[in-house]
Amino acid sequence: MGKSFEKSDLWRSSRLSVAPMMDWTDRHCRYFHRLLSKETLLFTEMVTAPALVRGGALHLLDYSPEEHPVVLQLGGSEPGELAEAARLGAEVGYDEINLNCGCPSDRVQSGAFGAVLMKTPDLVADCVNAMREAVEVEVTVKCRIGVDDQEPQEVLPVFLEKIRAAGCQRVTIHARKAWLQGLSPKENRDIPPLDYDLVHRMKAEFPDLHISINGGIASLEAAKEHLEGGLDGVMIGRAAYHQPADILSAADPVIFGSGEPRDPVTIVHEMLPYIERQLSGGARLHQITRHMLGLFAGRPGARAWRRILSEGANRTGASTDLLLQALEPVAGSSAA
Repeated sequence: MGKSFEKSDLWRSSRLSVAPMMDWTDRHCRYFHRLLSKETLLFTEMVTAPALVRGGALHLLDYSPEEHPVVLQLGGSEPGELAEAARLGAEVGYDEINLNCGCPSDRVQSGAFGAVLMKTPDLVADCVNAMREAVEVEVTVKCRIGVDDQEPQEVLPVFLEKIRAAGCQRVTIHARKAWLQGLSPKENRDIPPLDYDLVHRMKAEFPDLHISINGGIASLEAAKEHLEGGLDGVMIGRAAYHQPADILSAADPVIFGSGEPRDPVTIVHEMLPYIERQLSGGARLHQITRHMLGLFAGRPGARAWRRILSEGANRTGASTDLLLQALEPVAGSSAA
C-alpha cells in the first residue's frame, strides 16, 4: 500500500515524529498531519496484540497509503502473540513496528504491557527478538526512564542494553518516570519530573543506538536544541495535536531542510476530497474534523473556526460545506 520506506529513510524521518496518542492519532488524524508535513514520522494509536490475534480486529490496521512513512505501535507482552501481530501489520504495509513500553493506563497494567514492562527487560528483549524474526521491517521500542520506585539512572541503561542485544537499534525515550500506582494516565503526562539530561547521557553511553526523546517538547525550536545536542530524533505529542500548524506545517523546512511551510488554509482545501470519500463510506464529519480544531490556534478567526466545526460537525448530514463556512472568518482575517 503506497510507497515503502527503506531503513535509511525511516531513520531520517524519525528526526521528528508525532507521538502515538490513544483516541487521537487515528487514521483521519494521520492523513491530516501528513498534509502538513511530508517528512515527519507518524504513529498509530497503540493497537493491542490480543485485539488483532485473538479478537481478529483487523480493521484497527486500516490506514491510507498517503500516510507513509507510518509506524504501527503494538501493545502486548507475549512474544508469540506480538510476533503474529507484527506480521499482520507488516503484511498490510506498515513501515515499522513499535513496541509500547511506556503507556501507564490501567488497562495496560492489567494486560501486563506498556510501562510495566520496564520492570521486565528480559521479557521485552524476548518480545523484540520474536517480532524481529517475524517481520522484515524494523522493530523499535518506546519506553519511559523507569517506573514507580525504580532508579532511572540504574534501570534505563540495563533496559537499553537488553533491547539492543535483542536487535533493537532505535528507541524513543519518554523522559519521565511512570507512576503506576497513585497517578492517573493524564497525571503521568505532567507530574513526574522530566529528566532530559538522562536521555542525553544514554546517547553518550549507547552511541550506536538511534535515540529519540519525548515528553514536554512543545516547539520546533526546542526540538532543534535536542537534535543539536546530539540526539537522533524528537517525538512531539500534544503540541503537535493541539497546534498542528505551529509544529507540523514548518517541520519540513526547519527540521529536515526541505520544502516550504504549508499554509493551513490550503490544507483545509486539500482535506476536502479525503473527507468526501470518508463520508461516502459511512464516516461522520466530526470523526475527522475533531482533529482539525487546533489548525488555526493563535490566529485571527481561530475561535470561530473551532465553534462552527464543534457545533455543526455532529449534525446529521453535515458535509464539507461546513468547513468552507468555518474557513470564512479565518480567510477573511488573513485577507484583511
